[in-house]
Amino acid sequence: MTNQSVIFFDIDGTLLDHDKKLPTSTKESIFKLKEMGHIVAIATGRAPFMYEDLRKELEINTFVSYNGQYVVLNGEVLYTNPLNISSLEKLTEAALKNNHPVVFMDHEDMKANVPEHAYINESIATLKIKQFPTHDPNYYKGRELYQTLLFCPEGEEKQYEQAFDAFDFIRWHPVSVDVVPKGGSKAKGIAKLVERLGFPAERQFAFGDGLNDLDMLSTIHNSVAMGNGQEEVKRVAKYVTKSVDEDGILHGLQMVGLL
Repeated sequence: MTNQSVIFFDIDGTLLDHDKKLPTSTKESIFKLKEMGHIVAIATGRAPFMYEDLRKELEINTFVSYNGQYVVLNGEVLYTNPLNISSLEKLTEAALKNNHPVVFMDHEDMKANVPEHAYINESIATLKIKQFPTHDPNYYKGRELYQTLLFCPEGEEKQYEQAFDAFDFIRWHPVSVDVVPKGGSKAKGIAKLVERLGFPAERQFAFGDGLNDLDMLSTIHNSVAMGNGQEEVKRVAKYVTKSVDEDGILHGLQMVGLL
């Protein structure tokens, strides 16, 4: 297929609406793309185990998880970029003193360093996933972690940004921040996939709506921001489609000429 393209989709606010439902038009569009011979991939801040059901429903086995730190091509791990554990241990100690819990995450599970905290309950509940972090303060020891969640009110992450240059901090909820390796991003994870697949820039597409999509949408040649996306995201994207719950994916795919 001479015009074969690769299309990357964020999940929350892009594939899934605000009730975490997959619009019928989105599902039909994904399968149409696949029938046409295109490669459909997911690029998300979520852990792989947080959207296994979605991958099965859409029959997608190529994905970029943890904002680019865990990349899988056709079911095989292609690239990983784990957190610096010694820096993470220091971050955790500092956060505990501020009553800011953390959740450690690898490719299989997530564990909190405290037994219970309102911030964890509040933010994780919005994802509407089956898994919920259980307590294991030592989960970071002896394993590769690709992302950590730091729970603190907006603005309070600044102290950690100044103290820990091994990490980037990306807010996804009023009381929660993604902690990823410095310089790690969806764009870098995607670059690993595209390098292996060999697609030219003009055959690369990406859809997103959130702050963790900024690098992806400012890097991918054909970038589409959702109508419900944040204004910063819309500014960097080449195109802006309708809202996710207004058939935004279908409209965007038609806008860029894929459907």
